[in-house]
Amino acid sequence: MRRFDEKTLLVATHNAGKLEEFQQIMTPLGITVTSAREHDLPEPEETESSFIGNARIKAHAAAQATGLPALADDSGLEVAALNGAPGVYTADWAETPQGRDFLMAMEKTHAMLLAAKAPEPWTARFCCTLVLAWPDGHDEVFTGHATGQLVWPRRGADGHGYDPMFQPDGHNRTFAEMTAAQKNALSHRGAAIAALMTGCFTPA
Repeated sequence: MRRFDEKTLLVATHNAGKLEEFQQIMTPLGITVTSAREHDLPEPEETESSFIGNARIKAHAAAQATGLPALADDSGLEVAALNGAPGVYTADWAETPQGRDFLMAMEKTHAMLLAAKAPEPWTARFCCTLVLAWPDGHDEVFTGHATGQLVWPRRGADGHGYDPMFQPDGHNRTFAEMTAAQKNALSHRGAAIAALMTGCFTPA
């Protein structure tokens, strides 16, 4: 496992919220966090059929373009009764000419479950893969999962994406009914970030 000894980390994202999340984690460690947007990097085409594959594309493209170590993630929802869909295409299911519409995506998912006559509970899991890549081509991979079930109708006003439809195992509230801190303690992204910090950022 390679330790992160540099002073600057590029987060391969154009998402301001995701950038802020990593800034909050890294700044106390004395690490400056920058983003793909700040370097005017284009978003590479995600041509792989796995979370690891797409995260690697984004991380290595950013590292090669800037000469900085780069962190990228790919995440999505896998629904058992839909054979793992939408999976790596989670964001695609929400795409519209006006931007992403996850209310539409949740309605589509619910309609597909009904069409498939899938019995409840509709088990599902959120998946997150983080890839930390260096300019020399080396990378480290970390994964996190949150298991649970999909509920209908949607519940909760917080969170984003599929959060109003996802109820994690052992809880009677959806991610969208939880505070950010409560969700982060259970989430797939939180688990992947914890593994990343232990693997590459904890002092040897």
